[in-house]
Amino acid sequence: MTSKKLNINYIKTCNCSRNHINCLTAKEWLKNQVAIWEFYYESRDIRDKNIHPAVFPIALPKKCIELFTHKGELVLDPFMGIGTTLVAAKDTGRNAVGFDLKKEYVDFAKKRLSQQTLCDTKQIAICDDAINISDYLEKNTVSLCVTSPPYANMLNRPRLNKSLMGKARYNDQYKKIQQYSNNPRDLGTMEPKKYAKELGKIYQKILPLLKPKAHCVINITDLWWENRRIPLHIYVIEAMTNAGYELRNIIIWDRRNLINGAGIFGWPSNYITLGTTFEYILDFWKPLK
Repeated sequence: MTSKKLNINYIKTCNCSRNHINCLTAKEWLKNQVAIWEFYYESRDIRDKNIHPAVFPIALPKKCIELFTHKGELVLDPFMGIGTTLVAAKDTGRNAVGFDLKKEYVDFAKKRLSQQTLCDTKQIAICDDAINISDYLEKNTVSLCVTSPPYANMLNRPRLNKSLMGKARYNDQYKKIQQYSNNPRDLGTMEPKKYAKELGKIYQKILPLLKPKAHCVINITDLWWENRRIPLHIYVIEAMTNAGYELRNIIIWDRRNLINGAGIFGWPSNYITLGTTFEYILDFWKPLK
């Protein structure tokens, strides 16, 4: 049987002290201590929902990479979509591997990476189930795992755009189902509790691949279903804890600067916070035994 193990560097190439977790200066570190983060899209970001229904900005994984890794180290994205984390890794001089079930996304990620300038690091996009990641990577080699996984079966229903104002609601996404795929292994097809359970199984197999105290960052949001809040971030925290991770930080992604033309949601009788204005960034690590 031919080994799938990848030939990819995971050793830092900078001259930082061994007790530093990143290459940031004290002044740069100070700027990152506030637990509310805000990001802006840049021209290279993909915002066409016909290409991918839910892409986070390059700035999000880039910030995590700069916080939790050194140059030359290895970053993993188990649900890479169209490769945003890999682009951020290339920008910052890190090696990276990303996995996705959907071949179209993997092909698009490879195309994005090929359009960037050459560098001394590798970024590899692989079409495979995240449950198989341990077939490709050695133990204790990953310095950061960062991703925005599918948010359970949130997209597996007609998009009604209730958070948009007036005529803006009736755009080309109105009543469109934006499901990633029909693959039964796709987390985006699962109801929330099953989703969290399967996510935990995947991360349990990823845990041995992480270096001790390596961070694992998951961008997630809660769901509304039949006028009930589904606390998906709590389900994920529980699943990750059961898988052997330790929760270190809960960060709020303040998305208000990205929201235009918001409608009146729930008025006048049902107060519901506008979920599109924030998401959770859950930061775990692999604890020392």
